[in-house]
Amino acid sequence: MPRRVGPLRIERVDQRALSRLAAPALAALIALTAGCTGDTVQGRPGASGVRDPYFPKAGNGGYQVDHYDLDLAYDPADKQLHGTAVITARAEQGLSSFNLDFAGLRVEDVTVQGAAARFNRSGTELTVRPPEDLKKGEVFRTEIDYTGTPKPVTDPDGSKEGWITTADGSVAVGEPVGSMGWFPGNHHPSDKAAYDIRLTVPNGYEAVSNGELRSRTEVGDGQTEFAWHNAEPMASYLATAAIGKFKVTTGRTPSGIGVYNAVSPDEASDSAPALARIPEVVEWGSGKFGPYPFRTVGTIVVPDGTLAYALETQTKPVYSGAPDEVLIVHELAHQWFGDSVSPKSWKDMWLNEGFATYAEWMWAEEHGGLSAEKRFDAFLASDTKVDPDAGSDWDAFPPADPPGPEDISEAPVYARGAMVLHRIRQEVGDEKFAALLRGWAAEHRHGNASTADFTAYAEKKTGHDLTEVWDVWLYGEDRPEA
Repeated sequence: MPRRVGPLRIERVDQRALSRLAAPALAALIALTAGCTGDTVQGRPGASGVRDPYFPKAGNGGYQVDHYDLDLAYDPADKQLHGTAVITARAEQGLSSFNLDFAGLRVEDVTVQGAAARFNRSGTELTVRPPEDLKKGEVFRTEIDYTGTPKPVTDPDGSKEGWITTADGSVAVGEPVGSMGWFPGNHHPSDKAAYDIRLTVPNGYEAVSNGELRSRTEVGDGQTEFAWHNAEPMASYLATAAIGKFKVTTGRTPSGIGVYNAVSPDEASDSAPALARIPEVVEWGSGKFGPYPFRTVGTIVVPDGTLAYALETQTKPVYSGAPDEVLIVHELAHQWFGDSVSPKSWKDMWLNEGFATYAEWMWAEEHGGLSAEKRFDAFLASDTKVDPDAGSDWDAFPPADPPGPEDISEAPVYARGAMVLHRIRQEVGDEKFAALLRGWAAEHRHGNASTADFTAYAEKKTGHDLTEVWDVWLYGEDRPEA
């Protein structure tokens, strides 16, 4: 298949011939060499980012993805990844070119609608030039073949994400932009899509991803293919691929949700008590937040020290080392708040972490621990005897307005975000607060929401003027007082 790597360009035209052309003919020739489809409305380039306030180059303009089909082969021995990504998207404008976020790996071929396309790389932008302009509303398929040794992506706060090697394989995690390190895509949470991910690995390895395992097939040459299907919309930062000598167990929750746990053997014993509570936590969350939003639930536990954090990858949170019960509650709460209801921008991160943290508080008060009220008071008083986390810098900035991208996972986003929710509960009472949680999860199920969406919804749902809560707790610069 022909391919061209390098800067996009218009094919050279003999300048002496051009000099003899009249202006109308010259304009027509330029339009033709630029790849115009001949329609009256010409395409224009899609933007190279969606202007997220913290990650302006994340995502891309001009289209929305409907489906990712990722076919990946990885051998832990040589650490080479060979991938084909087929991206089905819909043009939101006439497109003469469009961008995909992609870092590090070598692109070998690109086709659009089955025809070879020109492309070039600049930083983390892969610019694709279809052989013909795409019309507004057109559904188009882009296929990218790529290969290489994937590298981690370093976040603004210094943490590592992307494709991370483990003691016996690898794990892919992507919050906020690390997924571009292992597949090309529209890597911003505002563009959610369905996924099919096939992972081919040497026999003896397990390969785990989001959603349901459709098949496990020995394909010859000592290789096994695992085919995973995630039907519900998913932000790309929640996609995962984990390869290792996992111990796999399966089961079902009391309401029939399939459970799939993949645990590194050295972590299996210590993980067992917390993982045994997954069905109970899912049923509890369904009672508090509404029906569990996905078809499956589960866990990936990689060797301790692989990552500096856990991540709520959709349907199968990733834990670095054995998780405890509190961490299980937090990451499973994200399946509603963060995964199903995803942020419109990274400035809305508290809608993920404040809700998941408050879920921890609610679980504790109903399972023999501190009441949410006592925990709230402990944070106000910085009383670390009641809660060790109360001494954190939870008041360093307002949760809805972190100073920069390096701050979106800091204490105010988690703890003060939870305190915002408790202040709403204090204002409206338990009954209206419970209805608010369920209603919010239902209103934006499998979609995206902003802080402005939440504040408007909270006042409408509860019938209360919550201006003081927003001004003091959500946006206020000063440390709130009781």
